[in-house]
Amino acid sequence: MDREWGSKPGSGGAASAQNEAIDRRERLRRLALETIDLAKDPYFMRNHLGSYECKLCLTLHNNEGNYLAHTQGKRHQTNLAKRAAREAKEAPAQPQPHKRKVSVRKTVKIGRPGYRVTKQFDSETKQRSLLFQIEYPEIEDLAKPRHRFMSSYEQRVQPFDKRYQYLLFAAEPYEIIAFKVPSTEIDKSTPKFFSHWDPDSKMFTLQLYFKSKPQEANKPPPVPAANGTVPSAAPPRPLPPPPQAPPPPPPPQQGAPPRVPPPPMPGSLPPPPSVMANGPPRPMPPGGAPPIPPPPPVGNNTMANFTPGTQMNRPPMPPPPQGFPGQGIRQPPPPPPNMG
Repeated sequence: MDREWGSKPGSGGAASAQNEAIDRRERLRRLALETIDLAKDPYFMRNHLGSYECKLCLTLHNNEGNYLAHTQGKRHQTNLAKRAAREAKEAPAQPQPHKRKVSVRKTVKIGRPGYRVTKQFDSETKQRSLLFQIEYPEIEDLAKPRHRFMSSYEQRVQPFDKRYQYLLFAAEPYEIIAFKVPSTEIDKSTPKFFSHWDPDSKMFTLQLYFKSKPQEANKPPPVPAANGTVPSAAPPRPLPPPPQAPPPPPPPQQGAPPRVPPPPMPGSLPPPPSVMANGPPRPMPPGGAPPIPPPPPVGNNTMANFTPGTQMNRPPMPPPPQGFPGQGIRQPPPPPPNMG
């Protein structure tokens, strides 16, 4: 038997109006939490008691759903309107900038125009130049092509590169075309930089010169070598410095004390051996003992009483030692008496 009134069996009875209001508020709270971020609400605040407050209306709420319902009420909306009107009145009046409205023409593009680019070089000024010839056979009546230079940072088609810039040409109804040229300063003097539009042949011509670098303009030409070849740009290798040798000692003076040579400098050659007054030393015999000097000659000769060292005001030299070290010294025999 079907029931036409009341609740179904086992459903717990029909919900009252109070239960329906609670369920409706809960559904609205969940929907508001999905669409509204309370963290960005400047008037929402949670106090130390765990409840929520509205700083604009100074009201207290038990949960977030109650606060969201309050924000949609008449009291909260009225306070928002009053605060917005007060802030607009207190704010100083600022002049609005005048914005010129530019109407964008919407035309159907028919494609890219034909072009010809010629590279040129001036041997007198050492400048490089480009000649652009753009053909616009279907250009609109009384229209003239336009051009402009664009930096590499203005375009969004290719990656940025400060070494290059772009030269753009535009004319309706053709598409805008651009040429990538070096980012060198352009010589815009009258005879070198010019543009011309020929309405009869429908051709737009533009010529530009790049300023030459000072290194290239002032660089002298290389001097050819004797055999007709151009030498390389590498500088010649420098010669090593001459060795620094100490100056030779001056010759000894007669009657002056012997001069002590200065200590040798590091990295220099040793000084030459000193010259003895009586000539170079005699070589040692193979026996080990030096030979005995011969006795002086007997007679009235002036060299009979000659003693080595007396002619230069020096003390007489002692006789050379006899034998090996540690042995007794053998005295030479006495000279014969002077018979003269």
